[in-house]
Amino acid sequence: MSVKRDIRQALEYAFKKGFQVHPGAVEVLEEVGMERLDRIIRDVVREKMVDRNYHIDRDDLIKYLGLGEDEPIQDEYEILFDCTSKITVPEGAAGYSALFRSRYEKMRGMMQDRPESEKLRKIATIKTTKGDEGLYVCGLVSEKRVSDTAAKLVLEDPTGYLEGRVFGDARDVLKGLFLDQFVMAKVDVRNGVVFTDILLPDIPIHKVNRSESEAYAVLMSDLHVGSKYFLEEEFREFLKWLSGPEPIARKVRFVLIAGDVVDGVGIFPGQEKELVYETIQKQMGKAADLLKGVPNHIKIFVSPGNHDPGRRALPQPAIPKDDGADLWGCENVHMVGNPAVVSLNGVKVLMFHGQSIDDVVKTTGGMEYSHPANVMKRLLKGRHLSPIYGSQTPIAPETEDLLVVDDVPDIFHAGHVHVTEISNYKDVLVVNSGTWQSQTPFQVSVGQTPTPGLAVLLNLKTFKVYIKSFMDG
Repeated sequence: MSVKRDIRQALEYAFKKGFQVHPGAVEVLEEVGMERLDRIIRDVVREKMVDRNYHIDRDDLIKYLGLGEDEPIQDEYEILFDCTSKITVPEGAAGYSALFRSRYEKMRGMMQDRPESEKLRKIATIKTTKGDEGLYVCGLVSEKRVSDTAAKLVLEDPTGYLEGRVFGDARDVLKGLFLDQFVMAKVDVRNGVVFTDILLPDIPIHKVNRSESEAYAVLMSDLHVGSKYFLEEEFREFLKWLSGPEPIARKVRFVLIAGDVVDGVGIFPGQEKELVYETIQKQMGKAADLLKGVPNHIKIFVSPGNHDPGRRALPQPAIPKDDGADLWGCENVHMVGNPAVVSLNGVKVLMFHGQSIDDVVKTTGGMEYSHPANVMKRLLKGRHLSPIYGSQTPIAPETEDLLVVDDVPDIFHAGHVHVTEISNYKDVLVVNSGTWQSQTPFQVSVGQTPTPGLAVLLNLKTFKVYIKSFMDG
């Protein structure tokens, strides 16, 4: 949708509500050039109707968008977690045993503050318990089965397996569980083993950290530099905007790229037919040349995706220096692993490329590529970024499970599926930032429609999110 059409619809909405709109306010709308300006006007109208003030002027929009010039803009950052330095790569069965034991122990620790933990027992002791209906066990989902007539769950902890039937509300929870996911379950053993309640670790409601000043962060992913379908012209327009005089552009202090910086080599059969640059070095060099167009006062954080050089199994260390020397050499670029947590003026952002979205969509009813935010919410609810082992996403046998969501972030930022979607889960802002690659032949063949060329702009003080399109029309 064009910006002019958006402005017209925004004004029509205000007029229908009985508002007068000053020409200066229209100028602000034209300057910011956002998509879905009607949403901005709706919020302003809602706020002003409380005071029965039916006039919208330039100052109203300047205040709403946080574009005042009355305070300095913070640009403080800290890398709170980077999986790169923690990767150990043990081998074979021993490594996977350590991985799942780590997952179990970390998540069991999360449940200790719950009142149910007082009746928590190990699976080995449950098997010898008679007649008690109020006990709980923790374990990883080893097997689940739901049919019209019966439902079964098998849990595993370090002491063994426990198989039981599932009834009531727990049956509905069972349908949405992932294999290898951690849960706490209430057990009734009076007449065989029956799971009467299933609890997920979930994230608590938390106090959201906010920037003290109106600094902006740009969230993006899936550039796919090197592909014939990379939107280089549109990306250069974004870089031009970032260096320009527009009010929001002047307040951008951070750019976060959540993986697939380049298209890679040998990622899928016949990929060479879709490449402009056929070596990783040329692709990474091109990406570095482009990102040098970001003003030096803006900090850039880059994490890898499944198309980028280096290890593809999760967790992924930062893109290797040997492959991305030019990018590592950029003064304002910070290379981190996948996943990583960065603090932007005190706001905690969890960066994760999102490979496991594939696994969830393919194994869980109701999940769709067109709505990645729903999948991301489910990952937060389970407190794990890639719970399913042995599916499409490769997981490395680490001694510590680095994919557990230990601390609750303020923002969960992912990509991978090339669809921009923004949502919220228990005060965590959930953002899938789309792509800068046009629709590929593979996407056409499977009916997948990307939303390319959109920059997700986040005000770190107000947490208001704007989407600016760099696509013609």
